[in-house]
Amino acid sequence: MHDNRRSLNALYSDNRLKLGVFGANVSNGCAATTAPGRLEMNWPNSRDIVTLADLAGFEAVVPVARWKGFGGETNFNGTCFETLAWAAGMGAVTKHASIFCTTHVPTIHPIVAAKQCTTVDHLTGGRFALNVVCGWYSQELRMFGLQTMDHDTRYAYAEEWVEIVRKLWTVEEEFDYAGKFFTIEKGFHQPKPLQRPHPPIMNAGSSGIGGRFAAKNADMAFIGFYEDGLDNGTAAVTEMRRIGREDYSRQLQIWTSCRVVCRPTEKEAREYARYYIHEKGDVGAIETIIGEQGRRDPNMPPELYERIKRRLIAGWGGYPLIGTPSRSLII
Repeated sequence: MHDNRRSLNALYSDNRLKLGVFGANVSNGCAATTAPGRLEMNWPNSRDIVTLADLAGFEAVVPVARWKGFGGETNFNGTCFETLAWAAGMGAVTKHASIFCTTHVPTIHPIVAAKQCTTVDHLTGGRFALNVVCGWYSQELRMFGLQTMDHDTRYAYAEEWVEIVRKLWTVEEEFDYAGKFFTIEKGFHQPKPLQRPHPPIMNAGSSGIGGRFAAKNADMAFIGFYEDGLDNGTAAVTEMRRIGREDYSRQLQIWTSCRVVCRPTEKEAREYARYYIHEKGDVGAIETIIGEQGRRDPNMPPELYERIKRRLIAGWGGYPLIGTPSRSLII
């Protein structure tokens, strides 16, 4: 099938380094802090961030899928916009960037998702992209009357979900589908997305099974890098590319996240980073996240636990870029 995405979607531009904004649809964005000036979530604020990034030539705008906050002093991310409707609205006020939605697959049927994503793809002239998340926050899932699946089952469910969405996007005739989680009789979907073979898909699977899911299904894999473990990040990228190439005959882009503190001097940048992270960090919200993700090993050294908390407070663990416009440093 002809691939027209290069001509439509900025994710396929010639720029080797592509830039994006993450979390412009949720209160506090990615920083769990009580510091003054933290992001207050309303439509004008969210729209202004996105349109500024679009005018600057950023290639991607990726929202966070959130239904319930994480508590703490800020109820971190608790005020938020639903990502498919948000993507439609942002598509109408931008001209260049790829507009993502982020979808927790247990919360939406793939037929509904495929239709909504196609609608946004047409609205944006082929600038849409889908970030697939398996769903892990039990308090959110219980709001939907759902139980948290075990780790491997989440990815088995997501595998069927993505397969159905992709079929709806690409198969012209009606089709039946019988899986472990979904049964579809005479599935049908028109119009097809503008992007062929289909809109790009992103996934952040990082475990063994999660990495294989991303290598098989994602056009963009999201991998974390940490200042004290760059070799681990490099190894993860190499392995992801190897699995995609050798096991699935696929090539994929690698994306990551960074947190930026930019000030006129390095001293000011270091001081502000310490202020919003160490003095004003919303520790209660972050401890909820760590507990929900099962990352609190009772045998974990206390200094490692504190480091994980500070990374999450700072910006969901993104790699630190702290310094002046001409030079960044790590603290």
